[in-house]
Amino acid sequence: MNILVLSGSNAGNKTRIATTLLKEKLEAQYSDATIKYINLQDVDLPFSDGRNYLDYGGDATEVLATIIESDVIFIGSPIFQASMPAALKNIFDLLPQNALEGKTVSLLITAGSDKHFLIPEYNYKPVLSYLKANIVPRYVFVLDTNFIDGQLQGDDVHLRLDRLIDDTMVLSETYKEITAKKEAQFGF
Repeated sequence: MNILVLSGSNAGNKTRIATTLLKEKLEAQYSDATIKYINLQDVDLPFSDGRNYLDYGGDATEVLATIIESDVIFIGSPIFQASMPAALKNIFDLLPQNALEGKTVSLLITAGSDKHFLIPEYNYKPVLSYLKANIVPRYVFVLDTNFIDGQLQGDDVHLRLDRLIDDTMVLSETYKEITAKKEAQFGF
């Protein structure tokens, strides 16, 4: 199984801290899986101009290929101006329309205000749905107040991260089993 943790911001450090912790939890629980981590702060991506994703070259081709090769994707993202950051939206724009078909995708959101709690429902999930992702219904929403001395604090946050991992992996395995049964019906 190929698992990707994508830190979807090119600014700040809270999303990086949260996604790094998530990656560490995944590595502890799923040592048999291939787990990759991409932080958009570490790559140089062009703006989408409608070309085929393979035509961009460089970091773009590597990042997009990693996303497409992944079975499970955990997307970490801050809320900027009541929306997803442009760097993350650019990733979605660079991908082909069906790029997330058959992939299970979950969200880890960092924000400065609890007033933005529903932004993933109205902003992120429609885009992921358009890309044909199997979206985990629950997401983890973490406020700035949970970050103390450069670490994500709070038992509740850690429990919610663990639950996100469980929910994501159960949904992924369920889709895989159902797909295998459907394909076995054809007999070829």
